[in-house]
Amino acid sequence: MTTNDSIQVSVLGLGAMGSALAAALVEAGHATTVWNRSAGRADNLVAQGAQAAATAGEAVRASRLVIACLLDHASVHEVLDPLADELAGRTLINVTTTTPEQSREMAAWAADAGVAYLDGGIMAVPEMIGQPGSSIFYSGSAAVFDQYKPLLDLWGDGTYFGEDPGLASLYDLALLSGMYVMFAGFMHGAAMVAPAGVTAGEFAAMAAPWLTAMTGGLQGFAEVIDGGDYTVEGQQSLEFSDLGDIMTASSDQGISTEVVAMVQGLIRRQIEAGNGKEGFARIIESIKQPR
Repeated sequence: MTTNDSIQVSVLGLGAMGSALAAALVEAGHATTVWNRSAGRADNLVAQGAQAAATAGEAVRASRLVIACLLDHASVHEVLDPLADELAGRTLINVTTTTPEQSREMAAWAADAGVAYLDGGIMAVPEMIGQPGSSIFYSGSAAVFDQYKPLLDLWGDGTYFGEDPGLASLYDLALLSGMYVMFAGFMHGAAMVAPAGVTAGEFAAMAAPWLTAMTGGLQGFAEVIDGGDYTVEGQQSLEFSDLGDIMTASSDQGISTEVVAMVQGLIRRQIEAGNGKEGFARIIESIKQPR
């Protein structure tokens, strides 16, 4: 298959992300059938050249390749379970956000139904689809990934993680966890300075370059963690990393300490276990062994 080959493809789910995926397919010249539970979502895509299906079954019957981009794991089953017989012999690429175990369960369901299955985790917002910086993780059928890679590349850089269908979701959610905790840290900082008359925009102008610079330390943390030696020279100790001053300043500013308290709890557990002289990276041991 080349990027010039037109593929008959159906997209189930036309939320913001599903619509963006379908639009990229239509723009590339693929014969695209679209379906959404609520009416009206397909209008813009039809104007661009897509074919609207009245039912999910009609959409499945229209194509050998079916893309599912629905609300959640339960909605995937709700839509596809009644269509298992019609999906047999077809290919399903599921880019609905799911947990790794849900992805594996869906792959098992597809195998029982005779459906070739590829799971995907989208590392982009809808506006990024087809643009530089958009990336999508895949796991499951290598044959499906290889066969449809030119089509998948229309959405963003595709990375294949192997036959375990849960790996794409695992990487997806692991990276998102880092993003959300970072965002929460930024918002905590913005809340801290707000009583001093500093706007969130002013704080963001300072925070963005600072946080960008700090990401340079991630590889160093990774080397310590992979090496398993938290006593290597050059690390900031857990005792020095104690966030008591930040906790106190936050309280003095009249804001919640919840975000910082989470990290402080991880630090204190290691200090209380007698590891206070060791490096900050050791808090991963607190994370690996929840209370």
